[in-house]
Amino acid sequence: MDRSLYVAMTGAGQTLQAQSSVAHNLANANTTGFKAEMAAFQSVPVQGAGLSTRVNAVSQGLGADFSPGAETSTGRELDIAVRGQGWIAVQAPDGSEAYTRAGDLTIDSEGVLTTASGHPVLGDGGPITLPPYSKLDIGSDGSIALVPLGQGATTVSTAGTIKLVNPDPANLERGLDGLMRTKDGSTPDADSSVKLASGALEASNVNPSIALVRMIELSRQFEMQMQGVKNADENAQAATRLLQAG
Repeated sequence: MDRSLYVAMTGAGQTLQAQSSVAHNLANANTTGFKAEMAAFQSVPVQGAGLSTRVNAVSQGLGADFSPGAETSTGRELDIAVRGQGWIAVQAPDGSEAYTRAGDLTIDSEGVLTTASGHPVLGDGGPITLPPYSKLDIGSDGSIALVPLGQGATTVSTAGTIKLVNPDPANLERGLDGLMRTKDGSTPDADSSVKLASGALEASNVNPSIALVRMIELSRQFEMQMQGVKNADENAQAATRLLQAG
């Protein structure tokens, strides 16, 4: 009876973990460039004495879903969307190189080009710093052309090129800060085949309807597993009463 209790309890705990992953996806359904977390249940044999058919259901993370989200036109000059495969290189809080597809860029008080989350966008020589300008255009190759403030419309200069990379998706993992990094710690070179759309953003690839249905399914599974815990407890109490009566 105690073994059935532990099996049901483990299933309930793993279901809560799976619910957390789905809830995280739902919370980021409107986050620019967000890639959904994937998870699935896997049967793991219970160690120790007992029938070989007794297994625990364990929720296993399968990484991120790298399928592209819908591209939405904004017309904003600092908005960019990666078309197809590829990533925008940014500087993580610890100074390391990380990757994102969130292209809602902005400029901080010191002229540094950053993501909306405040991560500096990297170029060929580190974070990109822009001088005051009257007009700016980001090319499909990541090059930034601008008209310096106070200059004529024909005075165009290049202020840098956004580093675009295309590492193997199997070598990418999401950090606690939401940024992607290579699993082996390598730093991929810029890839000229990665292209951008200017004046557009990539939406999250989370399907809210599917995620909501999955959340309902997990809730029902949790209820069933908690019923199993209750049944195991009731059986144990009944057995105790029989022993006491004997």
